[in-house]
Amino acid sequence: MISGRALLARSAPLLACLGLLGIWQVAALIINTDSFPTALDAIRAVPSILGDKESLINILASLRRMAIGFGVAVVVSIPLGLMMGRSRAVAAFFNPLLMVTYPVPKAALMPIIMLWLGVGDLAKMLVIFLGVSLPVIYHSFQGAKAVEEKMLWSGAAMGLSAIQRMIRIVLPAALPEILTGCRTGLVLALITMVTSEMIARQSGAGNILFNALDMGQYDTVYAMIIIIGAMGIGLDAAFENMRGRLVKWSEPGFDIPLSFA
Repeated sequence: MISGRALLARSAPLLACLGLLGIWQVAALIINTDSFPTALDAIRAVPSILGDKESLINILASLRRMAIGFGVAVVVSIPLGLMMGRSRAVAAFFNPLLMVTYPVPKAALMPIIMLWLGVGDLAKMLVIFLGVSLPVIYHSFQGAKAVEEKMLWSGAAMGLSAIQRMIRIVLPAALPEILTGCRTGLVLALITMVTSEMIARQSGAGNILFNALDMGQYDTVYAMIIIIGAMGIGLDAAFENMRGRLVKWSEPGFDIPLSFA
């Protein structure tokens, strides 16, 4: 049986969303302007967007770009971050590059990338890749750096090579920190995806949003914001559920079962 406190904790996100929608509804009624529709008007426009074949294709195209950009970033960034965490030479080489690129808003690079690659999918996926890479590299670096040397010495004494120690010791030990970086990167992937589509307007969720703004369809604009927000909440919840299963052993109060043969 679920306790009252646990039920409140589970329902807190829903209550927060309902509270925000309530504030939005009241504010829209008070301001009473066409450019700020009520929450109910925006919610009513959601089914028409999701039911339109062209709009649905655009949203799925956005998710495809986001998935590719995020996936490539994770595949490249995790090994790089782990190597930086275990090698001073690698860290010394890449740290200045990361320090230079970190403060630059990735959307600001979109015009330059468009000059190189055009306004197609590749340019947008590259922006997503750049936005995701830095937090994943940073957290992978911190996770690898925190691995105790005794564990690596033990692995070396057992005959494990440097690559085997990286895969069998460093990667599992750094996994909780790596997944934290991936979760941050997932949010940034969604942000950079929409931003890139607003700048290079050919297709996607950002394109739908700005086209509706140009035509004065403000209920559609806010409905797209709701859809994008729901996508973010759903992706984050799914990732957090996966993360909890992968690193359950790292949670406080979890006892690793021991067996003796």
